[in-house]
Amino acid sequence: MQITRTLLPDIILITPDVYRDARGYFFESYNEKVYQEAGIAARFVQTCHSYSVKNTLRGLHYQKPHPQGKLIGVVKGAIRDLVVDVRRASPTFGQHIEIRLSDNLPQMLWIPEGFAHGFLTVSDEAHILYQVTDFYFPKDERVLLWNDPALGIPWNIADPILSDKDKNGTLLSALETY
Repeated sequence: MQITRTLLPDIILITPDVYRDARGYFFESYNEKVYQEAGIAARFVQTCHSYSVKNTLRGLHYQKPHPQGKLIGVVKGAIRDLVVDVRRASPTFGQHIEIRLSDNLPQMLWIPEGFAHGFLTVSDEAHILYQVTDFYFPKDERVLLWNDPALGIPWNIADPILSDKDKNGTLLSALETY
């Protein structure tokens, strides 16, 4: 596995070794020993599957006071995955990174606690599998407004498909942070 630190140093892109032959391919999406050596000492308690059609934008979500670390991978399709640092004392507070994840290049993205996460589906459809380090608590879910000008995220889409909660997210300046 190749471990790559991103411009937000706590966010890690994992590229597994892929073994291909005439039948298809095989790779390890999770290996506790390798992940621990990379500084990811997570205990996953829930695995989720998200399906979205093209131009669906989900996010930017996080939980407080029950934060979740997330390990994300795309099984089918392609997404623009976005992560925003919502740790107020962090030197990278309010900064974001974007990683394109797709089924063409199996990769996983590790997002520890303290970051808001979202994605835009850029293929006709996308299936995303992700594991989390704490259970989903609906009352703890927080939503950072996807198009807050303070974030400077170039979504390059005028009218994404959004849930009501994502349409009504909170500006970074008023956000409950860590």
